[in-house]
Amino acid sequence: MSAQKTISFEADAYRRALEESDADTLIAMFTDDAEMEMFDKRTPPGSPAVWHGKDAIAPVVRELCEREMRHEILQVVSDGDHVAYTERCVYPEGNMVMSSTMMDLRDGGIAHQVTVQAWDEEEADRVQVGDFDASETRESFDHGHAEMVRIGGHNVVRTTMEPGWRWSEHMRERAGTDLCELTHTVLLLSGTLRVRPEDGAEEEVTAGCTAFVPPRHDAWVVGDEPVVAIDWTGKD
Repeated sequence: MSAQKTISFEADAYRRALEESDADTLIAMFTDDAEMEMFDKRTPPGSPAVWHGKDAIAPVVRELCEREMRHEILQVVSDGDHVAYTERCVYPEGNMVMSSTMMDLRDGGIAHQVTVQAWDEEEADRVQVGDFDASETRESFDHGHAEMVRIGGHNVVRTTMEPGWRWSEHMRERAGTDLCELTHTVLLLSGTLRVRPEDGAEEEVTAGCTAFVPPRHDAWVVGDEPVVAIDWTGKD
């Protein structure tokens, strides 16, 4: 009878790394083929955010650790093969995020993680106006750029993709995944965008149209006109 492998995952070390926003330590705790899933009102059970592999998970963890918020693990339960915990995150202005996470362990690392989260609405009792052109959150990438505004507790992103842009050519290395792992709900203001999901069923989105795009897809600009899109489900 073979001896049972002992899981060496340290819940206390994970707690310290999360509460201290130590991204490198957190990323090192995932197995190379780990999978992460996240459910909230933007990514419901029918279309969750899913990341496959440590290389895809790493940017998500780093972005989380870079946010200006305080992380606090409230409760932890572990049976050696699984870890469950609740977490409270507080932004400087006092808005809170509450989440519940379940992790499956394998060979001392996190093989699968599922998080369900909810958050406070931000000043949803008054009219708010966002200005993409004045946004302090702007990101440039090869053949394009994006600006984000936050309104009523939601992130809204305006993305501009120049002619010749293609996700698999210009974003793959940056994202660390073969396909885009994000969910998008978009309105195209200009241009034409071709989208190819993992199953190969291509769709074309033109100016004035809206589209829901689930995770794991490629996309590219068609023609000589830049694509400008408004995305209500862009990542933070």
